Amino acid sequence: MSSPMRRVRIWDPWVRLVHWGLVVLLGLSWWSVETGRMELHMTSGYLTLTLVVFRIGWGIWGSDTARFTRFLRSPLAALAHLRHIARREADTELGHNAAGGWMVLVLLAVLLLQAGTGLFADDQVLARGPLAGFVSGETSDFATFIHVRNFNVILAAAGLHVLAVLAYLAVKRQNLVRPMLTGVKWLPATLAARAPRMAPHWLAASWLAVVAVAVWGLSRLG
Repeated sequence: MSSPMRRVRIWDPWVRLVHWGLVVLLGLSWWSVETGRMELHMTSGYLTLTLVVFRIGWGIWGSDTARFTRFLRSPLAALAHLRHIARREADTELGHNAAGGWMVLVLLAVLLLQAGTGLFADDQVLARGPLAGFVSGETSDFATFIHVRNFNVILAAAGLHVLAVLAYLAVKRQNLVRPMLTGVKWLPATLAARAPRMAPHWLAASWLAVVAVAVWGLSRLG
């Protein structure tokens, strides 16, 4: 007989806030550049930096499923997982799978690079990062170059992520979007007994406030 299914909280609200917040901010960053709204673009960049730095800290001391030590496995484990992507099977992961964990790390890295280089970038016309005046012109030009080119890398990584989610839905019949919206999965009772620990909200709110104030302070240096 199949094991009874139970509703298990997998993702805390803070992980979901970062995930969907970055989706919105990625679109806003692109649109604001395309329409010449550079003040809005810079605000979007500051918010992106806030969420990414928050997520990095939350990956160290946050909820179980948010922690890097819980979902980052060896590259060989990720490759082994991808070899079975065409196999239809129930979703029994208590968090990110072996391949998805590395995708999270890649996305955070390229987003941090984007927001970080934006602080030093200067297009000489419409926008100047708050830290551009603290480095040489050559360094600022290089940061601007990376900032522009890296956005294509972000789009490629985000596109790959979306394709993977669609593949899981179409081939494996696993809906990865719903748990990221609701925070819960239906899992076999044997797995439900090992439900991940959720970190306290006060810890997340405090850390987010610290990061937000620090980024705000950076934004005032220009």
